Amino acid sequence: MPARKYGNKIVVVDNHKFDSKEEAKYYDQLKWLLQAKQIKSFKLQPKYLLQEAFKKNGKTFRKIEYIADFEIHNLDGSIEVVDVNGVETEAFKIKRKLFEMKYPYKLSLITYELAFGGWIDLEELKKLKRKPQKKVRAKKIGKPKT
Repeated sequence: MPARKYGNKIVVVDNHKFDSKEEAKYYDQLKWLLQAKQIKSFKLQPKYLLQEAFKKNGKTFRKIEYIADFEIHNLDGSIEVVDVNGVETEAFKIKRKLFEMKYPYKLSLITYELAFGGWIDLEELKKLKRKPQKKVRAKKIGKPKT
């Protein structure tokens, strides 16, 4: 089997294949939220049509689809589409723009960062990492002045 992009390993949970351990971990989180009645439901790998197939000058162009990792139906009736990923690829940036133009749902790219409390939106993580950290100055200890 060829090496996988970004070094992720396929993980199988409840007979579902996930592209990474993080994605499988988020699936477990969603199952817990569903059991705790904090969400209505969720779907695995929902497909969204971003652009229809078309013909131009005798050439056929294939449709463009976006396959997310999860679609979450919240208790308030809102829908959130989630991708679990540690990086925002150029392809994702383009698909995000097309998705945002066509669909009213919230689209989140999340990752797991224990240092920042667990699951976090990648945009929020970038903002937090950009904030300058306060430097702790060590007190200079020397001879007391006489």
